[in-house]
Amino acid sequence: MAYVVKHLPDYPNDRVLVGPKTFADAGIYKINEELALVETLDFFTPVVNNPYDYGQIAAANALSDIYAMGGKPLTAMNILCYPLKFLDKDILVEILKGGADKVNEAGATIVGGHTLQDNEIKYGLSVTGTIHPDRIVTNAGARAGDVLVLTKPLGTGLIISAIKASKVFEEDINLVTRSMCQLNKTASETMLEVGVSACTDITGFGLLGHAYEMAEASKATLSFFAERIPVFEGCERYVKMGLIPGVSKLSKKYLKGAITIDSTVPEALIDILFDAQTSGGLLISLPREKAEALCAKLQKRGVMTANIVGEVVERRNVSIIVIS
Repeated sequence: MAYVVKHLPDYPNDRVLVGPKTFADAGIYKINEELALVETLDFFTPVVNNPYDYGQIAAANALSDIYAMGGKPLTAMNILCYPLKFLDKDILVEILKGGADKVNEAGATIVGGHTLQDNEIKYGLSVTGTIHPDRIVTNAGARAGDVLVLTKPLGTGLIISAIKASKVFEEDINLVTRSMCQLNKTASETMLEVGVSACTDITGFGLLGHAYEMAEASKATLSFFAERIPVFEGCERYVKMGLIPGVSKLSKKYLKGAITIDSTVPEALIDILFDAQTSGGLLISLPREKAEALCAKLQKRGVMTANIVGEVVERRNVSIIVIS
């Protein structure tokens, strides 16, 4: 996608505060000195078998881009492809109910959408949120001396692959579904309260892929402590079964020259660090002196994890370092 975006025409607009060239989580358009719009779009094929849960997850995933920028969701529009000729309409109803309930939980409203006949189900949202132009959080503000906090465990891609291959353990489905359905709303509100340097949400490019974008945008190097990174139970088992998503392998190949990994880091854990996430957590960069307060507030407010997983250092010859 970097190659494609680089070759698209650029139409400068003073009101576009964040656009596609920066690989940020959402675009931001300034209305006036007190108000800007945050806009994003995301949709994908089913990741779990329960249609209501799928609708919730797809909605939470799309809303996450707004939260990563520090915005507040306002409205959403459904994007749906569905094989009406082959599947019961009740399944469609459950997907849309799941999405609507999650949007309502976010304090936003679905105002419409568009549906296409397709051979494969695809669902997601186009979301518009609001933000103060002076309170935007991007992936470009990480500074040397910051620490890195992650708010959800890794491994959703592996477990989704296991679901599709009918090789998953039931307890793994329940835990990962709960995580993917959880909004990043509380984590976003808390980071704004504490004050942070940068943020991004962890989705399809995995932890290291999105960390690479943050490092490049911030002109810094991100160093991760592998043993501190939270991981869902069972993920190592699925790595050994060969259930690594194709996009995770592509990310690993793409970042080969931009990352240094300590030889003591287990190979299975390396694959998990590249694992493509669905509705993952926030990766937050903030001054070290604020980290304890952030983690304590996140834990108290029920966020799944609040782990310091790394630090930001001065720019080196690679974007990412992983040590044991």
